[in-house]
Amino acid sequence: MSNQSGQCLCGSMHYEISADPVMLANCHCTHCQKASGSAFSSNTVVPAEAFKITGDTLTMYLDQGDSGLPLRRYFCNRCGSALYTEADAMPGLTIVKAGTLDDTSSYKPTADIWCASKMDWLKQGIERAEFEHMPTA
Repeated sequence: MSNQSGQCLCGSMHYEISADPVMLANCHCTHCQKASGSAFSSNTVVPAEAFKITGDTLTMYLDQGDSGLPLRRYFCNRCGSALYTEADAMPGLTIVKAGTLDDTSSYKPTADIWCASKMDWLKQGIERAEFEHMPTA
């Protein structure tokens, strides 16, 4: 999985990853839920020195994670895409948002973390309809 690349939705921010991930995890903490606007955040955690980002629209939001420690959430200030996080609880690592990878086919999470705040509907084995694309009336 090394030598991955990714970008934000509008393409003004690009990154390269030159090492294999340390962890592939879905985070269910309440802060990731709010920051992603979803039930969880899918992440690939990589060594910080293997992550290089370029572009001119990067903005940082200083947050305090459910761990109680500071973390810095980086996003594109043009399109709003969350790109990566640096967490004091994980020094030397960069938490890259897996949905921003150019090729997501190799992302297969091996862990779910902060499951104490996992949304109830994810804990249930409910069958749901699936559609290849947006359904029409």
